[in-house]
Amino acid sequence: MKKLVIGISSIVVIALNSAVFYAANAATAPKLVATSSAIKAAKWNPTVKLTYSKSSVLIQPTGIPNHVRDAYYAVPKAGVVVPDASTSIVMKDPTKSQNYKFTISTSPKYSSKTTSTSLGSIGVMISGAVLYNPYEGDGKTVAMANNFTITNSKGISASFVDKCAGHPTPQQGAYHYHGLPSCVTAQVDKISKPSHIIGFALDGFPIYGDRDIKGKQLTAKNLDQCNGIYSATPEFPKGIYHYVLLSTSDVRSSIACFHGEVDSSQIQAMPQMGGGQMPMPDLAAAAKKLGVTEEVLKAAFGTNMQPDIAAAAKKLGVTEAALLAALGVPAKP
Repeated sequence: MKKLVIGISSIVVIALNSAVFYAANAATAPKLVATSSAIKAAKWNPTVKLTYSKSSVLIQPTGIPNHVRDAYYAVPKAGVVVPDASTSIVMKDPTKSQNYKFTISTSPKYSSKTTSTSLGSIGVMISGAVLYNPYEGDGKTVAMANNFTITNSKGISASFVDKCAGHPTPQQGAYHYHGLPSCVTAQVDKISKPSHIIGFALDGFPIYGDRDIKGKQLTAKNLDQCNGIYSATPEFPKGIYHYVLLSTSDVRSSIACFHGEVDSSQIQAMPQMGGGQMPMPDLAAAAKKLGVTEEVLKAAFGTNMQPDIAAAAKKLGVTEAALLAALGVPAKP
């Protein structure tokens, strides 16, 4: 009996040590690591403009990826935020060039406090397109779990999310990813070999595919709540905190929070998904009219694509009419 107890105890100790190992690797970033060299060496789409300064880099992608996209996409009907097969139409790929500008630190600072990623651009990928968090416009529906395919009267079939884990918004043509883009990893990785850099999050930390330095596949169990881990990579053999995109159809498909210090002004709002909707208001101009910062205005609205004007106005200490006027939205009679 004594030997049996010792044996069981040993197994428990091993299990606990393993848990501690993964926790330490997922949540520990003991020192500052410069990323300039890795950014310069990354295999960027030539259309991505990079301008370096002493402590940051200005990244200006066109939003059009350097890989094949679908000829047609299933997009929401007018007024629909999160579509399904019955509330979508087939549209010829609407992807078009965007005017993106992201200033990202080249000395990213790890923070024990996390910042939730909002809807919209949260990272820049080497393909020239951007990364969104896991959710669709309601802030609750996981995009990769909501994929479907429809066929119109002409026999043309189209999917909501393509094989690269991406899709465009119907009006603005803003192509973006919600998960691991195999079309991008195929350009820089070899099968069952270590993942290489495929992008950078807006807090400055690099983004990788789902293989560790030994080529072993990573899962959510190996990562922290933000889909991050501190470990060695081909570009950082001594280790760096980085994000991992997983080939899953759940909330772990993309980055749900930042573990680095992030400038919220760099987060660009998610364009409307439903066709025929009002263009996105100029939040910077609206904030100026209201006498608040753009960050305060964004915080008042939260991440829901159907903002509660009354609640936002209350948070800002203004009337609904004043808020709508600042946004350039006609008040209902």
